[in-house]
Amino acid sequence: MANLKHVGRLVSNRRKVAVAYRVLPNDPNNCLIVDTASLSDDDHASLMSLIESDAGQRVSDLAEAMQRTRLRDGSIMLAAFHTRGKFRKVLTNQVELTPNTTTAVLLSEVNAAVAEQQGVTVADLAIKAGANETEVQTVATAQEVPTSEVLAESQTANISETGVLTDEDLAAQYRSQADAMFKEAKRLREQAEELAPTKKKKATTKA
Repeated sequence: MANLKHVGRLVSNRRKVAVAYRVLPNDPNNCLIVDTASLSDDDHASLMSLIESDAGQRVSDLAEAMQRTRLRDGSIMLAAFHTRGKFRKVLTNQVELTPNTTTAVLLSEVNAAVAEQQGVTVADLAIKAGANETEVQTVATAQEVPTSEVLAESQTANISETGVLTDEDLAAQYRSQADAMFKEAKRLREQAEELAPTKKKKATTKA
């Protein structure tokens, strides 16, 4: 399958998401996502069908196409997801875009690259004041959920399915947390090296 736009996962727990807005007005460090696991089977199928369609891949922000797409119950996808509380606001550096099975890149880095290519700031990539009223309302009222809380929701979902977390579930969560901490440690070490490079000790020879 060719690369797909708008699909990704949370850095903290690898939970799959769809990115509705890559940048929010007056809030360039946050994006608007849909936790795909929280959708009903019908809504999930409709969303993925839209993402994989030409209409979904042509738009910069998936929400543009969602505003023109109906769910199987006849409701407009964007408005319906807004009403049902399916949108979440999260930091762009907490979302990895996964256009294929071998690629994962932070949304914050993608936004920065796109802005540089267009000769604008990241904030300029947000929807403009003249956007559809439903889109503006969706962004304005989106609930901001800390990554730690999303992780907790993920753990709760696993428990509800089987009654208890399995060893495999716990192991997967520990690995995800370890990966996140490793990346953060690497980033901090690189910053430290930039500020004060490590001085290598001169080797001494014994007489």
